[in-house]
Amino acid sequence: MDICCRPIAELLNNSVTSHHNMCLLIFLGTNGETYFNTAALVSCVQNFPKNRGPIVGILKGFAGLSGAILTQIYALIHSPDQASLVFMIAVGPTMVVISLMFIIRPVKGHRQIRPSDARSFSFVYSACLVLAAYLMGVMLVQDLIDVSHTIVIIFTSILFVILLYPMSIPVIMTFTEEPRQSIEEALLLESEKKESGKAAESDTEVVFSELEDEKPKEVDMLPRSERKKRIAQLQARVAQAAAEGAVRVKRRRGPHRGEDFTLTQALVKADFWLLWFPFVLASGSGLTVIDNLGQMSQSLGYDNTHIFVSMISIWNFLGRVGGGYLSEIVVRDYAYPRPVAMAVAQVILAVGHFFIAMGWPGAMYVGTLLIGLGYGAHWSVGPATASELFGLKSFGALYNFLTLANPGGSLVFSGLIASSIYDREAEKQEQQRHPHVGSFFNGTLTSEASKCEGSICFFLTSMIMSGLCIIAIFMTMTLVYRTKPVYASLYGKPRT
Repeated sequence: MDICCRPIAELLNNSVTSHHNMCLLIFLGTNGETYFNTAALVSCVQNFPKNRGPIVGILKGFAGLSGAILTQIYALIHSPDQASLVFMIAVGPTMVVISLMFIIRPVKGHRQIRPSDARSFSFVYSACLVLAAYLMGVMLVQDLIDVSHTIVIIFTSILFVILLYPMSIPVIMTFTEEPRQSIEEALLLESEKKESGKAAESDTEVVFSELEDEKPKEVDMLPRSERKKRIAQLQARVAQAAAEGAVRVKRRRGPHRGEDFTLTQALVKADFWLLWFPFVLASGSGLTVIDNLGQMSQSLGYDNTHIFVSMISIWNFLGRVGGGYLSEIVVRDYAYPRPVAMAVAQVILAVGHFFIAMGWPGAMYVGTLLIGLGYGAHWSVGPATASELFGLKSFGALYNFLTLANPGGSLVFSGLIASSIYDREAEKQEQQRHPHVGSFFNGTLTSEASKCEGSICFFLTSMIMSGLCIIAIFMTMTLVYRTKPVYASLYGKPRT
């Protein structure tokens, strides 16, 4: 008996060891990816503080599209060995990072703002749209038609040309010096001195309690120059009253919204949780659809699930790029809080979940489009909002705490709600197919190979997630109302 069991025990030990090794490799790989993502995002946001929405949207957009790009490159290699795919993913991006790490650095002073920035971002946006349209066309062609390896080489070559297209911007700017007036230089240097002076005085700044607690609310809604004058007048009055002993003076307790927060300082603010909880509800529901897209499409009768995977990848990319672009228009042109763009994305997500729940003909295509756009927009608007409300000093920690919304929401929605409801409906359908099979064998069949068919499989899950997105809308609009004075102060009087 012992001899018979020994090979099984050895097999189980080998299996456990293999699982442990795989978990360790996944741990290292995902943490490395997160570190690189954080370093790239923080560096670029610090280098382009006046264009946070577009920067975050472009970076997160290409991060979301990287899987489709690497898939196309692997199709060019045309190797049946899966080890070569893992080797390419491990070595390729690492070589790119090592080769570029010496030329990417923080940029200070007047070089952060250039007159050609608007044209440069428009140039990059056009490249993003061309890339998204091209990849969608290539994916659909390769899914529907059996193309030759020569055609794949042509497709991939064009892809490389589009990817390298935006690289012409820094090359041109390196060899061309933009004309800059001396007055503009002086203004930029003056503003830089003011900012450094504010940072130096942040630890010893004295705030008058009556000024902070009892000043009229309309003061925060004034343009920045007028606001400074009014506050200076109020400070003079309070200082005179303090000298006469009429009021008390207290030192400032922590930063105000729009200034630099640490993570611990941000965690005790209601605004941070009004940003984080809607992120959990909306982003988690979108990720649940992405994780279960294959089962959703199969339950609605679609055979080729790869099309929906490709589509949601493209729409996710466009949502990230478009969310950053449109939210920047909201804050620049109207001085309105950026989270309103996140509320719009949550409306789109709620409608997308409703379409999938109904299971109408073609609803899967519409739902995939809407959920991809809404989910992607969150990853450009959310980090940019966090940097504006809580500053750039600890932006890396704040951003990574925001990303906890993704696994947290997915754990609840996908791991608990969606899977349990799907298994329950599959078990009901299995009992209808085999009404005379005993409960023990019926449970065995359900756990092994049964599938749920019809819109009922994800109806309740989709309706729950749609309702949670509506709750997220109300929470986000509360944040919008609370942060109106902050954005009026940051971006001044809106253009008329």
